[in-house]
Amino acid sequence: MANVSVYNIEGKEVGSIELNDAVFGVEVNEHLVHMAVVNQLANNRQGTQSAKTRSEVSGGGRKPWRQKGTGHARQGSTRSPQWTGGGVVFAPKPRDYSFKMNKKEKRAALKSALTAKVEEKKFVVVDEIKFDEIKTKNFANILKNLEVSKALVVLEDGNDNAVISAKNIADVKTAAINTINVYDILKYNTVIATKAVVAAIEEAVSYTHLTLPTT
Repeated sequence: MANVSVYNIEGKEVGSIELNDAVFGVEVNEHLVHMAVVNQLANNRQGTQSAKTRSEVSGGGRKPWRQKGTGHARQGSTRSPQWTGGGVVFAPKPRDYSFKMNKKEKRAALKSALTAKVEEKKFVVVDEIKFDEIKTKNFANILKNLEVSKALVVLEDGNDNAVISAKNIADVKTAAINTINVYDILKYNTVIATKAVVAAIEEAVSYTHLTLPTT
């Protein structure tokens, strides 16, 4: 099992924790990680783009001039694609970009992403993050003490003061245990989690009957 240090909010090492190899020590599957990222981005696309083809543009019911004798090139409609105001060739239409990814694949991709962060020593465990008041400066000081930037901070449910305190800090995002995903783990340089969150992640990812985030 991987052994990582545990820090307090002042950045001082206060102990260590054993990480479950079934979650944080798997063989990294880059293909599944890539598929999970593409899946999330595709599922988030609105797919509402639309343009009109020549059959949908109004007007152009008659030939603009006769076929021969004018000196112009022959034209059949003013709504042909080469005309200003004409239809679009192969116009984009609303479509659904989402595709299905199996639960086992999602789970394996999440394990791979977490393992990669541990191997890169970019997974920081904190004993707890708890604020009595909403204070952005306090959260910024924690990041400064831990010497991290551009971080994904995974917090327990109900830790609203900490979540709101982090909202105005650039390149910092908070997540709950049931909303962590491969894309965010890869996007941010460092993943910060409390000891309670680590235990919850190990339980959630280890057992197949528990729900993973769908995005």
